[in-house]
Amino acid sequence: MPSTKKYILDQVTAEKKMRRMALEIIENNIDETGIILAGVRESGTVVAKHMQELLSEISPVKTELISITLDKREPKEVTLSKEMDFNNKVIILVDDVANSGKTLLYALKPFLAFHPKKIQMLVLVERSHNSFPVHPDYVGLSVSTTLQEHIYVEVEEGKIAGTYLQ
Repeated sequence: MPSTKKYILDQVTAEKKMRRMALEIIENNIDETGIILAGVRESGTVVAKHMQELLSEISPVKTELISITLDKREPKEVTLSKEMDFNNKVIILVDDVANSGKTLLYALKPFLAFHPKKIQMLVLVERSHNSFPVHPDYVGLSVSTTLQEHIYVEVEEGKIAGTYLQ
């Protein structure tokens, strides 16, 4: 039976988009010595880890990876994989898909107790259904969809295998 998945990004194209975003991150943070990549579990952490690898290939900037855990439907409790001082740090929140902006907005919560130098946001795919005042700084692909459609990011062996619309 043929696949009924409507792919919007294949592995090769996703990789190109990730490389472009890595270059943008370096351009926008040229004077920074360190960047914290905070990935929203699960797929957002995979995207963040891959971004960390790409950044290490093209720049000497030191990166640190942490994971953000929250229930995307009821994001009351938000936890970080590592407690640290975020004062005067550059933080990039990373998720696979931005739908309404709700997850990224709540993912900011643990950092609000500090005074970061910058907080930026990166998503592999952005949909045009913002219900919250969240606009990612780095976007791999922007897609207009209906509210009934969903975007899924496939991950295989810690890499982005593709993204499809359903």
